[in-house]
Amino acid sequence: MHAIKQRLNQEHRTLSGSGRLSRADWINPLLIALLCATGILFIYSAQASHAGNDWQKQIIWTLIGFSIYTSVAFINYKVFLSYAHILYAFGITGLLLARPESPFSVEMMGARRWVDIGITTVQPTEAAKIGTLIMASSILARSKIGSIQESLLVIIKVALVFLLPMWLIFMQPDLGSSLVFPPMIFALLYISRLSGKFFLSAFALFMLAVSVVGLDIYSYSQHLERSRLTEQSSSVAASAQEYRSLLPIHNYQRNRILAFVAPQVVDPNGTGASWNAMQAKISAATGGATGKGLLQGTQAQLGYLPKAVAHNDFIFSVIAEETGFLGSMFIVGLFAILITNGIRIAGIAKDRFGMHLACGVSVLFLIHCFINIGMTIGITPITGLPLPFLSYGGSFVLSCFFLQGLIQSIYRHRKDYT
Repeated sequence: MHAIKQRLNQEHRTLSGSGRLSRADWINPLLIALLCATGILFIYSAQASHAGNDWQKQIIWTLIGFSIYTSVAFINYKVFLSYAHILYAFGITGLLLARPESPFSVEMMGARRWVDIGITTVQPTEAAKIGTLIMASSILARSKIGSIQESLLVIIKVALVFLLPMWLIFMQPDLGSSLVFPPMIFALLYISRLSGKFFLSAFALFMLAVSVVGLDIYSYSQHLERSRLTEQSSSVAASAQEYRSLLPIHNYQRNRILAFVAPQVVDPNGTGASWNAMQAKISAATGGATGKGLLQGTQAQLGYLPKAVAHNDFIFSVIAEETGFLGSMFIVGLFAILITNGIRIAGIAKDRFGMHLACGVSVLFLIHCFINIGMTIGITPITGLPLPFLSYGGSFVLSCFFLQGLIQSIYRHRKDYT
């Protein structure tokens, strides 16, 4: 009788839907809701001085995002394993449509990162990140990983899957978005328990690449110094155009790196390449313990922090100035819990595919948060990476909801239900 009663209670919970609700992870959506509400509030604050209305658009993107999140959460994530090739091809196609040769490509601020779809423009980089993560996770989930020799073919496949979109994004040019791929791939390979020799070899190659880039940046800085001393040009920007290198790095990207390591070289007056970084640090430094109050931040309100970036790439600067150290730590805490929760769900996933997906999403969010907040306080170069759920932007916000929806799906389907 007891067994029959338990069976009837289980069937009742299933029919009533309470069983499904009990399988949801409520930490995930609550954190997302808090971050989105904070983002909308401070996008409004960042644009209040010039009556911007992007906060209203952000509300629409958030509502659409939550519908995407809910839909993805209810779909069994294993479905994406079967369609990994299609999703990857979709992402690559979007990047190809953003190329200069494409009639759908849209150029903004000197870069071609957008595609015109008629009613609006979208940034295919975000779809490419999702497709690449799913494709790489599907390869690793289906493959046997052992020594480097045993796993060589798998490593080559995963490397090709990552290198193609990474190169296309880098050539847009979008150095910041291309930088999120290497940490993601190494995290996926690490949890696959690949031989430690591979990571030692990869680290050696990484240091070699850093050395080559470092030499290029040093040569560029010497070029700027010579141009300034000999008065070959009237400005840093003009002299920068004369510099040539074998590396496919744009001079404005070199300027950003130099603005981080040697601002006095590229921008001795502090009014050019290092301006945004300097104003962002002033915002964070002058907020004090509790901040200046909503709409009271001078850097954004008076335009020292340019209105073109205050509500997206530098939204954390606005938050830091207006809410101070305590408000900033609250935001960092929310992200820390969100990322830690994703890693926890990766640990309880029922299969390798779910584990790789959850880990990849968590690392992707970690890189975005570290680089974005880091460039605000001066510990990373300016790269233009937005802050999840806080920075303004349609494509990025929707991709964040999709990725977190995957984590919710992995949690909901962590057990086999019949």
